Amino acid sequence: MQQARKHTAPLSDAAFTLLVQGVLDYGIFMLDPQGHIISWNAGAQRIKGYNATDILGQHFSVFYPPEDQAAGKPQWELETAVAEGRLEDEGWRVRQDGSRFWANVVITALWDESGVLQGFGKVTRDMSERRAAQNALHERRRLFDHLVQAQEMERRRIAWDVHDDSIQAMVAVGMRLELLADRVPESYSSELRRLDASVAEAISRLRSLTFRLHPPGIDRHGLVEGLSGHLDDVVGSSWGMAHSFKHHLERTPTPETAITIFRIVQEALLNVHKHARASRVDVRVESADDGILTRVVDDGIGAPMAKDGARDHFGIIEMRERAETAGGWWSMHSRPGEGTKVEFWVPNPLPLPASEAVPPKDAP
Repeated sequence: MQQARKHTAPLSDAAFTLLVQGVLDYGIFMLDPQGHIISWNAGAQRIKGYNATDILGQHFSVFYPPEDQAAGKPQWELETAVAEGRLEDEGWRVRQDGSRFWANVVITALWDESGVLQGFGKVTRDMSERRAAQNALHERRRLFDHLVQAQEMERRRIAWDVHDDSIQAMVAVGMRLELLADRVPESYSSELRRLDASVAEAISRLRSLTFRLHPPGIDRHGLVEGLSGHLDDVVGSSWGMAHSFKHHLERTPTPETAITIFRIVQEALLNVHKHARASRVDVRVESADDGILTRVVDDGIGAPMAKDGARDHFGIIEMRERAETAGGWWSMHSRPGEGTKVEFWVPNPLPLPASEAVPPKDAP
């Protein structure tokens, strides 16, 4: 048996008017063909501050800042709505008390059956809270960029200082020890050669430190080449560990985002080298949820987790704080005998406009 269809009666003009009048989130009102206000709802009163008796009959240009009125923007919007049928705009508007708010405005031209313009429908929404949230996010992004660049500049300065001062001084000490070892009796020369070997080992560690502080490639070549080179040069060549690197990025990250990801991966790999007793590590970087998801997985011994879910040492704290400062998250999963997986996500925002971007700085 065919089910009977339910028919909903259309709203009467009176009911529709009551519906519009009761809307509070949107200012909905009508203009005559010249732009004078001929209807007013509760939402318009809440947003703009005018009672119906105060505003009916006035020209809608009263809602625009003086600079927009002087530029003829209200009339231009009506003409555009007539020419194109509809206009949508975002900008500053003015309340009755003179305060400004950020508004989304839609103006629709209304025609009768003969094609004669009857007026305009205007819908206004107060977007001040959304704009404030966007501005706060924008400012946080600028502060984050400043922070990352300041950190990298300080790392670069320390790396240069260590290389140009400490390492060079120790190289000179090593050369002096070699000369002395050749000139003193054998009973002393063996001890001097052991000291020379200790100095050489210290120099090697310092060079490794300067490389970690400021590895070549990330500034010039970006995230993918920087990570690939680090895995080949350090994980493969220096540590002798098997590794793989897979990546799928829909958009190149900003320099600050790339540096953040690189530093977290660098620390995760260092933890693998120091603690995991792993023979292999796999790194994957991919676009996800308007950001970049990164995984570092090793086949090492794993480790039991602490009560708070992580082994609380400086490297763990640094990785987590870097991800969270960027507006993302970080996690680590590890069990004895099953290896460890470090996983984190950071947003991948569009680059800031050139006028607002943080200019790069060189270390002194």
